[in-house]
Amino acid sequence: MKVAVLGAGYAGLVLAQRLERRLPAAVDIVVVDESPTHLVQHEVHRVIRRPTVAEAITLPLHDALDRAEIVTERVEHVDPEAGLVELGDGTELEYDFGAVCLGAETNFYDLPGVEEHSLPLKRVHHAEAIRAQFLDVCESGGTAVVGGAGLSGVQTAGELAALADERDASDRVDIVLLEQFDSVAPNFPENFQQAVREELETRDVEIRTDTPVQRASADSIELDDEELPYDLFVWTGGIRGSDAMAGDRPIVRNDLRLTEKTFVVGDAARAVDADGEAVPASASAAIREAGTVAGNLERLVEHELDGDGTDFAPRLKPYRFEVPGWIVSVGDGAVAQVGPKVVTGPAAKAMKTSVGAGYLGSVKAIEKAAELVEEELDA
Repeated sequence: MKVAVLGAGYAGLVLAQRLERRLPAAVDIVVVDESPTHLVQHEVHRVIRRPTVAEAITLPLHDALDRAEIVTERVEHVDPEAGLVELGDGTELEYDFGAVCLGAETNFYDLPGVEEHSLPLKRVHHAEAIRAQFLDVCESGGTAVVGGAGLSGVQTAGELAALADERDASDRVDIVLLEQFDSVAPNFPENFQQAVREELETRDVEIRTDTPVQRASADSIELDDEELPYDLFVWTGGIRGSDAMAGDRPIVRNDLRLTEKTFVVGDAARAVDADGEAVPASASAAIREAGTVAGNLERLVEHELDGDGTDFAPRLKPYRFEVPGWIVSVGDGAVAQVGPKVVTGPAAKAMKTSVGAGYLGSVKAIEKAAELVEEELDA
C-alpha cells in the first residue's frame, strides 16, 4: 500500500512526520515536493531585512523525515478520484491514499500588468529580490508600494520601513500599503486591526484602505481616481490554488476528504470545520489539520489492511478550528491577540519569536530553532 503526501509545507511536513510514526512499516510513504527543503513560510518576510535568516528557516527534508521516500519533483497534475499524480519529469505516481498539501500561490486576479510588474512574497528568492530592489530605492529615494494589507502585506511593509530606517533612508523613501477593504488585516477582530494600524503608522507607513488596484505598468499603479508612481511594487493581495489543481482551492468536508482516495489539507483547500465555520488560510490551521488527517488516514489504512470483509468504512474524525490567537510582526515590533486581548511591545515580539522557534522544535529541527532565536535576538 502507498500513501502519498503531495507538498512539504506546514501541512505536508507535519502530516508526513505523523504518518511515519503511526502507519505500519509495510505501508510505503512518499513525499513529493519541488524543493528539497521545507520553508517556515511565516518568517520569510524577515529575509528582506536579514538575509541570514534564510538559513534558519529552511530545513532539508532528509533531516526532517525518517522513513518516507522523498521525491524532489514538481507536481504537475493531480487526479484525486483516480489517485494519480503527474510529475514534472513526465513520470506518474499512483497512490492508494493521498493528501494534497501543495499550499497556495499568489493570486493576481487577472489585474492587467500586476503579475508582470510586481514581486510576490512566497519563497526565499522573492524576499531576496525585494531586498535588492529596495536597497536601490533607499540609495536613490522613491516609493515602495505593497498591495494587500493582510498579514503578509503588513509584515512586508514593516520590514521595508525598518530596513529604510537602518539605511538612514526614511526621509527619502515612502512606503505605501494599499488595501481594497476598509481596514488593514481585514479578516481579523477590530481591536487587532487597530493595533496593527498603529504599529504601521508609528513606522511612517502610509496606509490607504478602500483603495483597490485596477492595473499596473512598469512605473505606476492605476487606482480608482489616480496614478500612483512607484519604484518597487510588492503584491500580497490574495491566494489561489496550485497549478496542479487547476488553480482551484476545492471545498472539502469537515474530515478534510475530497474523494475516497484523497484529502486536501492546509491552504490548498477551502475547508469548513466541524462547527460549520470557514477555516482561514494560515500556518496554524494547516498544522492542526494535518493532525486530523493523520488520524483519519491511520483509520483508513488499518481498515484496508485488516481486510475484515465488511463494507463499513471507519468513521473519520472532523476537524475543529481552534487556535489560541494571532500574531503579526511589524518591523521590530509585533501585535498579538490571545483570546480577546491584544498585546504589543516586547511581550508580543517575544511571542512571535517563540512561535517560529516552537514550530521548528516541533518538527525535530532544534538547531534551526536555536538559529532563528539568535537571529531574532540580534535584530
